[in-house]
Amino acid sequence: MYSVLRPLLFSLEPETAHQLTLQLLHIAGNFPLSNFLLRQLYKTKVKPVRAFGLTFKNPVGLAAGYDKDGIAIRGLAALGFGHVEVGTVTPKPQPGNPRPRVFRLLEDEAVINRMGFPGRGMEYVSDQLSVISDRLSVVVGMNLGKNKDTPLEEAAKDYIELMKVFAPLADYLTINISSPNTVGLRRLQGREMLEGLLEEIQQERQRLKVKSPILVKIAPDLTDEELEDAVGVILEKGMDGIIATNTTLAREGVRSRLQRESGGLSGSPLRVRSEAVLSRVVKLVNGRAPIVSSGGIMNPEDARKRLALGASLVQVYTGLIYRGPGLVGEIVRSLQP
Repeated sequence: MYSVLRPLLFSLEPETAHQLTLQLLHIAGNFPLSNFLLRQLYKTKVKPVRAFGLTFKNPVGLAAGYDKDGIAIRGLAALGFGHVEVGTVTPKPQPGNPRPRVFRLLEDEAVINRMGFPGRGMEYVSDQLSVISDRLSVVVGMNLGKNKDTPLEEAAKDYIELMKVFAPLADYLTINISSPNTVGLRRLQGREMLEGLLEEIQQERQRLKVKSPILVKIAPDLTDEELEDAVGVILEKGMDGIIATNTTLAREGVRSRLQRESGGLSGSPLRVRSEAVLSRVVKLVNGRAPIVSSGGIMNPEDARKRLALGASLVQVYTGLIYRGPGLVGEIVRSLQP
């Protein structure tokens, strides 16, 4: 089916195509008959995974960025994912960066985006999650980000505000400090700022008795020393897991003329870098917390390798753009029984 739809979608401007598919999933997911048909069409085997105190029906999830406002969770759940990560959501609505801000690099099976956390804000997203009572077949995560106009020194306030709202609604929370498209955000990965940020979050978490697992999403562009510092702080401050990795600013091996566009690169060119970071994080963590691998997973072989390298779960996004939603089932079926 996707082989028929892909030429149509690729004839559209990337962000327009994205919004179209999101709306279609929103509609299909909210009608019982179309939801049932989607579930039958994309039915996957159950291969349970236990991580962060949660049980996932399979290890394949949707990375944050696809459904920023939580409007299509039912439709996405019908595609066979073990988990769906919504967001990135910010406390206040914001428009993000000017368009065009998403680019397909066809020669490279890649995407560059400089979205800048556009979204309707936490009140709207919390309303979407509040009315979902039938999402038990999929784990729902919430990816949290600070508003563009919030100073870095006050970033913890944004994350804590979001934590208070979404801890009762989502199964887990992700602290996103690694997007390259919000000015200065990646500075929060430095040891000093990360210590301060996660200390405030952990203190408030304990005060409020928040039980939801909290993960931290890191960039693929950290040096070995920066990565060691970041992982050390994440573990020291009691976070429950790590998502490795976000998009990259590097352009090694990219052939498309669109490589000159600013923003984060995802897709096939990120594969080697993301695998290298995963291997390093696995060694640094040494079994003390589960790791989710994201970035450059384009086929079942990529997913199997990440799991073999030590990831508990994998997340896909750009692979879906090029392979279609059937990729989820392909990965699950390829896993050893």
